[in-house]
Amino acid sequence: MSWQSYVDSNLVGTKKITKAAIHGHDGSLWATSKGFSIAPQEVQTLVKGYTDPSGVRANGLHLGGVKYIVIRADDRSIYGKKGTGGVVTVKTKQAVLIGVYEDPIQPGEATKVVEALADYLISVNYPKAAGGA
Repeated sequence: MSWQSYVDSNLVGTKKITKAAIHGHDGSLWATSKGFSIAPQEVQTLVKGYTDPSGVRANGLHLGGVKYIVIRADDRSIYGKKGTGGVVTVKTKQAVLIGVYEDPIQPGEATKVVEALADYLISVNYPKAAGGA
C-alpha cells in the first residue's frame, strides 16, 4: 500500500479526519490530502515538540498556517484544538501522521483513527518513505 493510500483510505476515507498528511521526521512530505500543505519548518517544530513540548505548549502548534492550542504533548502524540475542530499528530519510527478534524467530528473519533493507524504502522515496522509500504 502506498503512503498516499494510507492518507486517502485510512485517514480521510474514514470520514473522521477532514485533512491529513504523512511527513518524515525531517519535514519531507510522504503523502497528503488534496489542498493540505504543511511547511517543512512546521513539521520540524512538531517533531521537536515530541522531545521538548515546551515550545508548542507555549506558542501553539502551527500546521498548514493554522495555529492550534496544544492540549496534549508527549513523546508519541501531540493534540491541538482550534474552535470546534483540531489536529491529532502521532509520531512513528520515521514518520509523523497528521490528521485535522472539523465540526461535527468529535475529538475522540479523530484521535482513535490516527492513533490506530500509527499503532498499525509501528506494529508492522513500516519505517521508510519508499512510495509504497
